[in-house]
Amino acid sequence: MDGPLIRYKDVYISQQELRILEEVNLEVNKGEFVYLIGKVGSGKTSLLKTIYGELDIQSGEAEVLGYNMTNLKRKHIPELRRCLGIVFQDFQLLTDRTVEANLNFVLRATGWTNTVAIKARIEEVLDQVGMTGKGYKMPNELSGGEQQRIVIARAILNRPDIILADEPTGNLDTETGRKIVELLKSICATGSAIIMTTHNLNLLAEYPGIVYRFDNHHIKEVTHEYSRMKKREEKTEEEKKTTFMTQETAE
Repeated sequence: MDGPLIRYKDVYISQQELRILEEVNLEVNKGEFVYLIGKVGSGKTSLLKTIYGELDIQSGEAEVLGYNMTNLKRKHIPELRRCLGIVFQDFQLLTDRTVEANLNFVLRATGWTNTVAIKARIEEVLDQVGMTGKGYKMPNELSGGEQQRIVIARAILNRPDIILADEPTGNLDTETGRKIVELLKSICATGSAIIMTTHNLNLLAEYPGIVYRFDNHHIKEVTHEYSRMKKREEKTEEEKKTTFMTQETAE
C-alpha cells in the first residue's frame, strides 16, 4: 500500500478508565525496524494491542493498513490480523502437536485449503528461519531459541506487511537473542515493517532502527540518542585498534 502502514495522530489509549498513553503520534512505513523501549508498565504492549485490535483506542486518528482503528468493527479484526504477524515472548505454541501441525493449523485457520501449497509454505518458512527439517519436532523438544524461531515462522506464514514482536528476546540468552534480532532484521529487509519492544538497550546500537521511548504516558522518538551511542562505540573500537597497532610497532 502507498503511504504509512501505521499512522497514529494524537491518540489516547486507556483501559478500564486507567490512562495508559496520550497524545501518541506515530508513523511506521514499509521496511522500517522500530524499537519500543521504556519501563515495565509504560504502555508498550498496550500500544501493540491497539495495532492488532485487542485494545480499543479512545480518541484521536489511527490507521493500520488502511483500517480505521477508532471505529473498526469486530467482524473486520480477523481480516486485519491476517495482514499482521505477532511474535510473543512466551511463544504460545500449541504444545500437543508438532511444529508442522502448529503451522498447518494457522494456515488453515486463515483460509488456506490446498494441502500441497500448505506443505510447501511450511517448508519455505522453516527454511527461512533456519529450522529446515524440524517440522516433526514437538515444541518441548526445542530450545528456547528454536521455539522463538518457530514463532517467527508462524508470524510470517501469510507474508505480513507488519510484524509485532513483544519482547522476543526476553527469555533468551544474549547470543541467542542477537540471532533472533538478526533474523527479524533479515525479514525486515524483504519489506515487512517490524515493531519490537525490548529492555535490552544494547541491541539498539548493535542493530540500528527507529527508537521510541515510553515515559510518563507519552512516547517520543529518540533514535538520535542511539545513533550517537553507535558512533561512540565505533570511535572507541577504532581507538583500541590504533593503540594496539602502535604498541605492536613499538615492540
